[in-house]
Amino acid sequence: MSSKVLENFLHGNLTDLKNRGLYNVIDPLESSNGPVIKISGKEFINLSSNNYLGLTTDERLKKAAVEAIHRYGVGAGAVRTINGTFELHTRLEQKLAVFKHTEAAIAYQSGFNCNMAAISAVMDQSDAILSDELNHASIIDGCRLSRAKVIRFKHSDMEDLRARAKEATESGLYNKIMVITDGVFSMDGDIAKLPEIAAIAEEFDLITYVDDAHGSGVLGNGAGTVKHFGLSAKIDFQIGTLSKAIGVVGGYVAGKQELIDWLKVRSRPFLFSTSLTPADVAACIQSIDILMNSTELQNRLWENGDYLKKGLKQLGFNIGKSETPITPCIIGEEVKTQQFSKRLYQEGVYAKAIVFPTVPQGTGRVRNMPTAAHTKEMLDQALSTYAKVGKELGII
Repeated sequence: MSSKVLENFLHGNLTDLKNRGLYNVIDPLESSNGPVIKISGKEFINLSSNNYLGLTTDERLKKAAVEAIHRYGVGAGAVRTINGTFELHTRLEQKLAVFKHTEAAIAYQSGFNCNMAAISAVMDQSDAILSDELNHASIIDGCRLSRAKVIRFKHSDMEDLRARAKEATESGLYNKIMVITDGVFSMDGDIAKLPEIAAIAEEFDLITYVDDAHGSGVLGNGAGTVKHFGLSAKIDFQIGTLSKAIGVVGGYVAGKQELIDWLKVRSRPFLFSTSLTPADVAACIQSIDILMNSTELQNRLWENGDYLKKGLKQLGFNIGKSETPITPCIIGEEVKTQQFSKRLYQEGVYAKAIVFPTVPQGTGRVRNMPTAAHTKEMLDQALSTYAKVGKELGII
């Protein structure tokens, strides 16, 4: 017989989430995650994918993955430190280091794993971490796991960061102090002020850590936010994902050789979790080759992002202060945000509602992600739907 305590906890809390518009319904896809997707037999224009460059369905990546399966099998069979490191993993890490303009790189099973691994491998209870208040959940969890003192600074507020860095340094309480930020903030689309952060870090001898999950493949000719600002030599940790612009799955840390050597012997996800599959690694290598040899997909992504932004703004939607193709439509109240997303769905546009705890309460939004694979016709159809639903619900 199941626990009554657990039953009461789950039922009560799930009911509460549903009543407050905070319960997320998952829609299984019946197609690839492209610019148009199929759910329950119906096609939708897809504006919720992180497949920025459309590479998840690229024939070159699929071919590389299939060839790797035939040669190496479907799984790695072990953790990296036993015999789960294939020559493919080594090739991927060498390519990532070149791609990110660093001495070395290490690959993990996910971007989330990177933050679990890297922060706690270097920081501990005798240290402090200065963390932007809008940093991604995986950064927050990685900081918690390290047991370091977490000092939040106001979002992209350099005066606040400098004051807190000065206070933490002069307190004499900490052995090491790290400043950690997203490169591109995924819910608003704004870019971290990395030149200012790097200058403050240099002044106070802070360790610098940038999670560039939403900047890699998008900024800096694909190399990311750090390269965009010409700071490759000044950022200690460059974190990236292989599941967004790269189009596959996994994550990586890029930096100095000694940092990567340390992570290979001290980061727990690397030591205790089976490594990335050969097919995924081969597809990642192919994807990075494409990005390193052409900016065509990035150019198309930015064109589509600018086009959608302009259209939504002209319609009267609040799109915030995005500096990247990420385009939020900020509605505010959670239940209304969910209602707006549901009506878009009924009209054939898939744009998921993002509400608390992913964003602060009262800032619910539909996050639009145009990709390089969208056509202008698809975006025009989406804009027409936004106009209809926005007027219907009194949002515009």
